[in-house]
Amino acid sequence: MTALPDQLEYNTEREHLIIPEYGRHIQKMINHAMAQDSKEERNRLAKAIISVMGNMQPHLRDVADFQHKLWDQLFIMSGFKLDADSPFEKPSEEILNATPEPLHYPQNYPKYRFYGNNIKTMIDVASSWDTGEMKNALIITIANHMKKSFLNWNKDTVEDSVILNHLFELSNGQIDIRNTEEKLADSAILIKMQRKNNNYKKSNKAKKNNRNRKRY
Repeated sequence: MTALPDQLEYNTEREHLIIPEYGRHIQKMINHAMAQDSKEERNRLAKAIISVMGNMQPHLRDVADFQHKLWDQLFIMSGFKLDADSPFEKPSEEILNATPEPLHYPQNYPKYRFYGNNIKTMIDVASSWDTGEMKNALIITIANHMKKSFLNWNKDTVEDSVILNHLFELSNGQIDIRNTEEKLADSAILIKMQRKNNNYKKSNKAKKNNRNRKRY
């Protein structure tokens, strides 16, 4: 029998689905369970709904805490109104809807952005080490990496004194090798290595695109 136009039910007029992935029938089953007066009947229906929800995602059955996740989703879809016993701690609406703390962007030296934030972390680690060959080797490695990053941004050349001054500033004066006689890597060699790496990446990208191209 064909439904009359005034009997048709449009999605825009239906109840909002909290977790659409489970579909409207699961939501109706949960609403039915909430409407039961008997706690025993609500518990029986809740377990049956959990079983159906699990069957809808069989690929996740071996995932740790899968059952816990299903029970959490059950209470969430009920608007936290389903009064049923759960084998796990019930989720809290306040915690779920809580606004997360804003993340602090770790930008300590905006004018030296071309070095990247990891450089500052490496410098802090080097500053905490005891004086010795290992620390000296790490400092020179950091300085060479800073020079490479600078050239990647500048694409020209840079004096070692500029890098060593930046290193002194970024370490808050704890690392001072401005008077060292040891030379950093040559700018021309670093630029050549960068060009070689860039060409290698472009070549690999072109090969990958050719492999993915459809052939008829």
